[in-house]
Amino acid sequence: MSALRKAHELFVCTKTVLPFVRPMIAGSWRRCATARVSCDDRRLPPARMGADELADYRAQHPLAPVLPVFDALLRDPADDCGHVFAISDAGGTLLWVRGRTGALDRAERMNFAEGVGWSESSAGTNAPGTALVLRQPVQVFSAEHYNEVVHPWSCSAAPIRDPGSGRIVGVVDITGDESAASPYALALVRAAAVAAETELIGRGKKTRPGVRIRALGRDEAVLEVDGHVRTLSPRHSEILVVLALAQGGRSAGRLAVDLSEVDLGMSTVRAEMSRLRAVLGDELLDSRPYALCRPVSADFTVMSTLLAEGRVHDAMAIYDGPLLPSSEAPFVREHRTALEQQLRGAVLASGDARLLRRWVSAGWGAADVTAWQALATQLPRGSAAHGAAAARARGLVDEPA
Repeated sequence: MSALRKAHELFVCTKTVLPFVRPMIAGSWRRCATARVSCDDRRLPPARMGADELADYRAQHPLAPVLPVFDALLRDPADDCGHVFAISDAGGTLLWVRGRTGALDRAERMNFAEGVGWSESSAGTNAPGTALVLRQPVQVFSAEHYNEVVHPWSCSAAPIRDPGSGRIVGVVDITGDESAASPYALALVRAAAVAAETELIGRGKKTRPGVRIRALGRDEAVLEVDGHVRTLSPRHSEILVVLALAQGGRSAGRLAVDLSEVDLGMSTVRAEMSRLRAVLGDELLDSRPYALCRPVSADFTVMSTLLAEGRVHDAMAIYDGPLLPSSEAPFVREHRTALEQQLRGAVLASGDARLLRRWVSAGWGAADVTAWQALATQLPRGSAAHGAAAARARGLVDEPA
């Protein structure tokens, strides 16, 4: 048994990480253990959609037009080495898996196939799934995979970003023997991702301008299309936020769950979507599934991208308040909380007095004890500003519940 396999077995049994295990892999193993991901072949990743549904989904996916780019760059190198290459969506579902018949057959035996979910939470540590979590190129070698059934394989993957919004729209991956985790393989998937992004830029210039949405700090989203600005109703604002964030669109049933904790009924959702289509027009809103037909730039997605890139000052500058603050839609509420927690965590971790002061000066941060305490520690002791911040923190602690 190799040292890496022994390290994997030790972690599975005792949650102990040996020193030579790469930190990136150790972090992934811990996430998998916490999520109770299977570490053996008892549960392979599930198929997320059938052939017909997959065909419809792929036809509408933003990476469909650039599939020839991946074929041109990866087909020959993969075939020459007996590898397969795959393109997934932003949720880890494999959309296209290409390679010679023998390589495809071997990959399918571990359920590495089109329509199957290979997110980290479904399949354990693997290059495409872990690249989505870390938002960066990843290589996984042999027993670094969390699920033992994948130990004979190695892989390299790189995320692909939409040039307009900066959001990750998918991952390109090479999977095969040990050489699939070589520096050459990593450079190849990186080059393929960059080439795809460049092609998306070129295609974007040939299409009509995108759509801008502002929904931070307001209960009614503002939509700008082709220079025309309109304010949407609260319900239409919620739907627009869901469609802007959802990968691959939403069915009527899924929208009903996203929008309310009580059963809206699909007929109610369809009626609401008909009213929204009357406002937006067929050229902007598609159906089966419901999806926005044009590139979207939203203040809340831009802010998430800025935080992911460590640009906390820029993220704070566009944060006008919580996402649709009065909305009770479960999907909106979840993303509103997550976005505010991400920003708050970044501000606290920054140790930047200017960011902390801006946070506590806003309505959403005025009662944040931890932020006031952090601000006090960053100000010169004995200064009036330090005394005021410390006093405010003490006052909040002493306030009756």
